[in-house]
Amino acid sequence: MSDRCADPALAADAAALLHSHLFGPVLAESWVQAVEHDASIPRWYVRFTCDVRDAATIYFEVHQRTLRYEVFFLPDPPSGHVDLYRYLLRRNHSMHAAGIRFSLGPGDDLYLSGRMPLEHLDEVALDGIIGALYEAVETWFAQAVEIVRRDA
Repeated sequence: MSDRCADPALAADAAALLHSHLFGPVLAESWVQAVEHDASIPRWYVRFTCDVRDAATIYFEVHQRTLRYEVFFLPDPPSGHVDLYRYLLRRNHSMHAAGIRFSLGPGDDLYLSGRMPLEHLDEVALDGIIGALYEAVETWFAQAVEIVRRDA
């Protein structure tokens, strides 16, 4: 069952809000490198500057009842999986901001991802999602890379 657009008005409102906020106030921020929209998916991208790595990109997708968001965190490491996964699962246990969690994605790469009900989506919530993902990357990326290097 597809989870796309069972309530077209709610999804359209969410997409309009996302588009206007990302291409307006978010794009105006100095730490944002780019905002893009691929209408064929549909997906929005926000690329931002990081201190611990060159940049990261948040993907946003409007679904039937939720806004889905994710950031590619780290490729599947060649070794050190147990220590790395233990570290990230401990972060999941204490991470409550914007409903984000570490997860395995395609090819066993690591992502930060989450969902928010569309009826709760507004500019403040969207800024909270962006801030929480930024903070998680800045806080935990360097330690995750260190664990992978140590176990290599």
